[in-house]
Amino acid sequence: MPERPSELIETKRLIMRKPMMEDAFPIFQLYARDEDVTRYLTFKPHQSIDDTKTFLKRCLNNWKNNTSFPWTIVRMRDKQLIGMVEIVGIDHSGANLGYVLARPYWGEGYMTEVLQKIITWALSQNDIYRVWAICDVENTASTRVLEKSGMQREGILRRWIILPNMGDEPRDCYCYSIVR
Repeated sequence: MPERPSELIETKRLIMRKPMMEDAFPIFQLYARDEDVTRYLTFKPHQSIDDTKTFLKRCLNNWKNNTSFPWTIVRMRDKQLIGMVEIVGIDHSGANLGYVLARPYWGEGYMTEVLQKIITWALSQNDIYRVWAICDVENTASTRVLEKSGMQREGILRRWIILPNMGDEPRDCYCYSIVR
């Protein structure tokens, strides 16, 4: 079994840290209620701060139970929370990643920097041979991030996941991975 990831990870410009309940307001304000940011995510935009608090409680419970490992992403220079990244699960198929970034920070290379750091950690673990992520086939920004982080497109997972902001039917997703 791989070691548990650190609750605090730094890159050149960013700090990834275990979420705190105090993150609810900035998460709600910056992206959780933003329809453009949540378009390709598995949840509808948050309608209230209580939705965000419920989400954060789940994140903290996942850390406690070692079921997934979400981090908030904070810009080092001004301590601004800008998004989240998560190892959604580690199992026989490898480490599965998910992420979200607030719109004002799109196009700055932040998410690529974060994913490269997590990929490096994951592939250094004896029991992780594969790091993978999916994104909707229409999510061109995410495909670029995954490719820049070193992942390769493996193919299309047909009717893989329901994205509630895109409709009630499962949608096709690209599967990206990097292997050791």
